[in-house]
Amino acid sequence: MFGKLDFILDKYEQLNQQLSDVSVISDQNKYRELVKEHAKLEPIVFKYKEYKKTQEDLQSNKELLGDKIDKEFKKMVEDDIDSLSLQLEKLGEELKILLLPKDPNDDKDVIIEIRAGTGGDEAALFAGDLLRMYIRYAERSRFKTELLSTNPIGVGGYKEVILSFQGAGAYSKLKYESGVHRVQRIPLTESQGRIHTSAATVAVLPEAEDVEVNINQNDLRVDVFRSGGHGGQSVNTTDSAVRITHLPTGIVVTCQDEKSQLKNKEKAMKVLKARIYEAELKKHQDKMAQNRKSQVGSGDRSERIRTYNFPQGRVTDHRIGLTLYKLEAFLDGEIDEMIDALHMAEQAEQLKNND
Repeated sequence: MFGKLDFILDKYEQLNQQLSDVSVISDQNKYRELVKEHAKLEPIVFKYKEYKKTQEDLQSNKELLGDKIDKEFKKMVEDDIDSLSLQLEKLGEELKILLLPKDPNDDKDVIIEIRAGTGGDEAALFAGDLLRMYIRYAERSRFKTELLSTNPIGVGGYKEVILSFQGAGAYSKLKYESGVHRVQRIPLTESQGRIHTSAATVAVLPEAEDVEVNINQNDLRVDVFRSGGHGGQSVNTTDSAVRITHLPTGIVVTCQDEKSQLKNKEKAMKVLKARIYEAELKKHQDKMAQNRKSQVGSGDRSERIRTYNFPQGRVTDHRIGLTLYKLEAFLDGEIDEMIDALHMAEQAEQLKNND
């Protein structure tokens, strides 16, 4: 570990020199690239310098014990040694975490797809609850959101809704949300007071850049048709809805929310690129992981990840066994505590696998 840290420290010092070089500053593309690399290494370098300083202080205190000192001063030195030893151990663990391989998609924007599962209208209403939860979370996190596609039902829920989140670290925060979300509650139409169980699936896709997904236009079939919205608005009077089929993979994306056919096509292409990118990413991850499955963050949409229990006012994440008794606040977007716990669990799993 320390050989790697010394290499990072040397690299950081080299970057400092390069960033003050006039020829580098004049090349904006290169300069931006070096600034990004510098910022990535900085937290590790600062933590390593703190570790080395603590290590030096500890050694100095140990050397003091070899000198002739009075009992009172000796007790102070021994207390300092105990404190510095604990601090050094803590810094060592923090450095291990900082050196863990980063998910290359963590800084990307994301596309979230929410679909009603088993449970009929109640499942569609729950999909609407999840949509509101993520939008409220985005507001708290200062992420920008955009609805890309919606398929509402008359009672106020959604069969399907797709939206994008833009903001620093959006994927790193939301990637743990992929999977089956289950709700247990008494529907308003239930006269017997019985608890019903419904479900909705959530897929979190890192948004793909053009350089990452090369789509041959000859591989696309684009169909346009009249939007099927409600109320006879102008959105329904022209062939503005767009359905794009990617022939090699069979992936189909439909977008009909906008009045403009061009805007619907742009949104559909954004979703299509994200789905193709995710499919390629999953193929690569499956090959790398072989039969080993991570405790969290697997993104398996068939996996039941969380239960929202209304009668008991609790939300439980089954991957890490965490239950929070603040369902109302959770559905209002206060999900940071759960996200942080999932992130810590993933780090612990990585550390265990690196031992």
